[in-house]
Amino acid sequence: MSIEATLAEKGITLPDAPAPAANYVPFVRTGNLIFVSGQISAGEKGMIKGRLGDGLSVEDGAAAARRCGLALIAQLKSAIGDLDRVSRVVKLTGFVNSTPDFGDQPKVINDGRSLWRCRPPCPRRRLGALAALRRRGRDRSHLRGEMMAMLPRAFLDTPIAHRGLHGPGRPENSLAAAEAAIEQGYGIELDIQPVAGGAPMVFHDYDLSRMAGDEGYIVDLDPETLAEMRLLDSDQAIPSLADFLKLVDGRVPLLIEIKDQDGRMGPNIGELHARVASALAGYEGAVAVMSFNPHTVAAFHDIAPDIPVGLTTCGYDKAGWPMLDAETRIHLADIDDFDRSGASFISHDKNDLGNPRVDALKAQGVPILCWTIKSPEEEAVARRIADNITFEGYEAAR
Repeated sequence: MSIEATLAEKGITLPDAPAPAANYVPFVRTGNLIFVSGQISAGEKGMIKGRLGDGLSVEDGAAAARRCGLALIAQLKSAIGDLDRVSRVVKLTGFVNSTPDFGDQPKVINDGRSLWRCRPPCPRRRLGALAALRRRGRDRSHLRGEMMAMLPRAFLDTPIAHRGLHGPGRPENSLAAAEAAIEQGYGIELDIQPVAGGAPMVFHDYDLSRMAGDEGYIVDLDPETLAEMRLLDSDQAIPSLADFLKLVDGRVPLLIEIKDQDGRMGPNIGELHARVASALAGYEGAVAVMSFNPHTVAAFHDIAPDIPVGLTTCGYDKAGWPMLDAETRIHLADIDDFDRSGASFISHDKNDLGNPRVDALKAQGVPILCWTIKSPEEEAVARRIADNITFEGYEAAR
């Protein structure tokens, strides 16, 4: 039986979706989630006013809460058209206007809450909801946990050194930076680029000018030529992923980012993901793999489902991503590929942690990492939302 048929069977008629009473939008959709703005309790004569415990009874409050719940459902219907597209209510919150000595809020809101047939945090008189929508096609959200390797606890308990604990004499992504991170008990984030022939190397940039003083591209050089180069003014060579894994040997968590090989976050990703999966076969330490490119994440997950994967994400502003068209930037900023890619976490830009999609994923229990924190002050702000940080330039609290 459909949701609306069930409501009709119970004698419940939905009101018209209330128009915004001020300068705000009634709902926002991001990915497969709908955020519905808070609704007020309104009767035939307009807003129901007063305080519980001061002129309003528990029964009055319960009736008001029910009207508020119906307004939420009506607003949700106006947003998506068909209520049967809702797979679950992720979060339901609200507020009660009551005297300090009033203690029967649970009795008041039962009617509003029961409309949703869910077990959210206790809602109150002014209600707002977050609902997950079924996607057209196969819905994989209910398979999470059965099919997708989850992020080990070590990635949430241990601050992650961005490209290793780099500094003077210890260039980013070098074995020396890795050893320094290990000595301090930090996890390590590292980047992967291919050389000619496809072998995965630990290196961030596409060209060698910044880190090795060469105008060439790393993908055009063979491993022998690359081995002769040194990072910055140090004695450190560009390490292969195999050498990096051998050095770390499971002593700290490794967060591996595979750099986009398509150029525009498209499907032309080559075989780098497969080479990384091959290198990780048999590795016994805590490891997770991520990428900005959802196609890379999905392809890696398909061939190495036992290794947790995540999306590296941000707000995708036009200035920072000029190679992407507006539609692609919006799609990626909404993190629409989270379920399709098999991701079990995200690593998100510290400057975009207010993204509603981040809040929605956190409400669903998805681990939220963030990048790149550069001071204790930034860390304190980021940890209000993020479960862990990737950092550089200071010693993060352990």
